[in-house]
Amino acid sequence: MTSPYQTPDETVREQARELLEQARFAALAVLHPQTGLPTLSRIALATDTDGRPVTLISSLAEHTQALNANPNCALLVGEPEEKGDPLTHPRLTLHAVALWVHRDMPEYAPLRERYLSLRPKAKLYIDFADFSFVRFTIKDGLLNGGFGKAYRLTTVDF
Repeated sequence: MTSPYQTPDETVREQARELLEQARFAALAVLHPQTGLPTLSRIALATDTDGRPVTLISSLAEHTQALNANPNCALLVGEPEEKGDPLTHPRLTLHAVALWVHRDMPEYAPLRERYLSLRPKAKLYIDFADFSFVRFTIKDGLLNGGFGKAYRLTTVDF
């Protein structure tokens, strides 16, 4: 069987980075810790100064329990536009490992400042005791730029 994936070039890499940098939210896929079944959540999303995806989540959320049990996860970013077939609009799947950034860690304060600069409404809850940052270490990605435009990406591409 022929692979559907094309070799990414710099234009494709830039498109993937733009999708990630512009994403305000993502679908987060994790494995449910009790059943092992996949489950999805919508999360707020931003990037750190190195362009890595980050989110701020509550310890009360089910996906937090799942990430604590198994930090392997996937993110889907890219929003269909108002018109046209949703399958023709670009989207990016990232396979990642979640890493917690707690308040006592040196990178917390700069990450908090960056996150609030990108997501100012988070000021309402960022300091709640149950909220922590999660930084996602990208392992690989799949960019679907529309029909016939599929690319497998590596960590180097980001």
